[in-house]
Amino acid sequence: MASDSDLKRLYEEISHHHGQPPDILISNAGHGKRIPNIVDIPIVEFDYTIQINLRASFILTKYAVPHMQSQHWGRIILMSSIAAQGGGINGCHYAASKAGLDGMMRNLAGKLAKDGITVNNVAPAMIGETGMIPNADFLVGTPGDVRNIPVGRLGTPQETANVVTMLCRTGYLTGQSILLSGGLK
Repeated sequence: MASDSDLKRLYEEISHHHGQPPDILISNAGHGKRIPNIVDIPIVEFDYTIQINLRASFILTKYAVPHMQSQHWGRIILMSSIAAQGGGINGCHYAASKAGLDGMMRNLAGKLAKDGITVNNVAPAMIGETGMIPNADFLVGTPGDVRNIPVGRLGTPQETANVVTMLCRTGYLTGQSILLSGGLK
């Protein structure tokens, strides 16, 4: 996701494999080293986080839009985070990358709606069974500790997929960020 040429090759391979470019783009690549204090975040880490979390989604969306416009139908779903709203357990580098996705989503939703393309994002928080959060013990003592989550547990990847599926099937919802957080703010 960090290489322009790899992103282009990925998009071309998907198009070739399926016989056409994608009708639905779910941009789910993410990077986030947990470095909460700004003074501890190396500039190279800030740049890399923006590159993976924001720039890659921009490039993939740029490739996907012409086909979607040509058929007057498409779905673009970006994976944001509670961090975009200032929450979460990570630092400002991660929050900035996800807030950038939020701004891009809202801008594109307004511009692409006339073309039958919806653009939304899902903003998960404290989803377990993932590479970022393997289990509840990983979060003990952080703001994401399950004791701080109103539903009293981590979310699951399947619950995230359920929201993404709903966005794929719903053509009347665009420009929205859906916070999937178990009530955590």
